[in-house]
Amino acid sequence: MSHPEVLRDERTVATENASYRWAYLFLAFGLLASSAWRAFARDEAAWDLLALVITSGVVTATYQGARGVLTSRWLMVQIAAAGAAIAVAAAILLTR
Repeated sequence: MSHPEVLRDERTVATENASYRWAYLFLAFGLLASSAWRAFARDEAAWDLLALVITSGVVTATYQGARGVLTSRWLMVQIAAAGAAIAVAAAILLTR
């Protein structure tokens, strides 16, 4: 009696998910770096690239929130990050 071959197990799924995470991080930070380059070095508007970075984060957070995996610590970090972004934006606007 032969046992059927297992093509996908938990390790395979975990490895695939880890690779998707690395790919997402590479794309998100690549877009962020590209938009920073366009804004600072070439003095071009990069709202299209920034919108892609922000939208991908919103999609991820929405999916995780719907599945109930977000913690109160995550919420506090997001509030702090948003506050820091608002402070930096305000400082930039006031210096112009």
